[in-house]
Amino acid sequence: MNPSRSIHLQKILFGIVIGGSLVFLDGCNKKFLDVAPIGQQTSSTFFANSADAQKAVTSCYGHLNEWKVAAFANLAITSITSDDAEKGSVPGDAGFLNDFDNFTFTSTEFTIDDYWTGQYAGINLCNQCIDNIPKISMDAALQARLIAEAKFIRAYHYFNLVRAFGDVPKVDHLPVTPDELNPVRAPKADIYALIESDLNEAANILPAAYPVTETGRATKGAALGTLAKVKMYEKKWTEVLALTDQVLAMPYALMSDYYKMFRVAYENNSESLFETQANTFANDCGTYCQYSEVQWVRPVGWGFNVPTQDLVNAYEPGDLRKAATIIFSGETTQDGDVIPANSPNPRYNKKIYVPSSVPNACGYGYGRDQNRRILRLGEIYLIRAEAANELNDTVKAKAALNIIRNRAGLPSINALSQANLRTKIWNERHVELAMEEDRFFDLVRQGRAGQVLRAQGKQFVDGKNEVFPIPDRQIVLSGNKLTQNPNY
Repeated sequence: MNPSRSIHLQKILFGIVIGGSLVFLDGCNKKFLDVAPIGQQTSSTFFANSADAQKAVTSCYGHLNEWKVAAFANLAITSITSDDAEKGSVPGDAGFLNDFDNFTFTSTEFTIDDYWTGQYAGINLCNQCIDNIPKISMDAALQARLIAEAKFIRAYHYFNLVRAFGDVPKVDHLPVTPDELNPVRAPKADIYALIESDLNEAANILPAAYPVTETGRATKGAALGTLAKVKMYEKKWTEVLALTDQVLAMPYALMSDYYKMFRVAYENNSESLFETQANTFANDCGTYCQYSEVQWVRPVGWGFNVPTQDLVNAYEPGDLRKAATIIFSGETTQDGDVIPANSPNPRYNKKIYVPSSVPNACGYGYGRDQNRRILRLGEIYLIRAEAANELNDTVKAKAALNIIRNRAGLPSINALSQANLRTKIWNERHVELAMEEDRFFDLVRQGRAGQVLRAQGKQFVDGKNEVFPIPDRQIVLSGNKLTQNPNY
């Protein structure tokens, strides 16, 4: 997708988005918004044929790389808040990120509003597809598949929102009535029900695999694996275990080399259930992502979201994942790149590393043509281990856990009580998925966020910081229909 086409398509499809974009501007702003695009389709004429339907769903995928979805807001909420990472970079750059490291942010923090609006913009794109594609006269199988892909992506956005904010507005179709244009918060149980419904419907329709030219689209395995993860958060352990059975029966396989799994050359590998595509279904430099750029070593990257000493200490001796996850200043990578000893930070996230030998075909900044890994088989094994242990099947739990430990070069775990095995599984998630945007949410669902984070000097308050504040801007724009989370 050409960049200008991608931007214009998203402008067409954004239409009505929750929060700030729900406010219709008038006066001089109305004149600006009323300027007709020259030689371009408008929203009223866009969903006319199969090609339009495919472009619209591609826009949903492309939005997963958007700044508010993939970069600062995402890293601030999912990673810098955790014990995995701290702000990094240099003291004078993006100091507002320290508020996430310290839990001193408030409801007026624009980064939290960015996270909210980024997710809801993605939901709006998906709703445009889900509501309009059924009206198009086109191949029925393709039509059903495209709608299923949009539902998968919508579920992903809502999963991010419900974990971050708890109760959030439920917008599952294009708003029509005044109340729909300005919805109240729905109970998080209703949001989880929508996520489950979307993923179940997607799993029933999506194929197990695609032709090479379509690599990266949501698959049946991606939907089932994500559903297993969602149900883990809901503690529906029997269902979680059954879903992992289905995923493990599919032709996925663990990568033998943990380091290579995160390199550009091994994108969409045998372990990958879902990852965003930096160049969405076409090698034409049409989309890109700054996820890697904002994290890699300055001055090539921006140097944010750097691993903590606590993460370094979390690895057992001999764990191969440590060297594949953390790069230290003064080191030389396996691919021959030297990290200057005088770099501003002592450590950086190695999982987003792109060797200098990899051609930057699009001429963008560092790592912008690298995929983001969202869900992989290694996590499915750990989800399975946790579910089995909670169901008192410690034999099955240890079998799944030891597959992951052995891949990391660690010995198998043998006899353990259910409680001790639970701790081992949680620790294994920590090091297996380190710097992969799950640690904060994991600590919250495990009920130990305050204990762990206060031990790192963070000002985490129980009964408050398990969720983030509803952005003040959204409350104001809603005319106070949106309510605030407790203690903010």
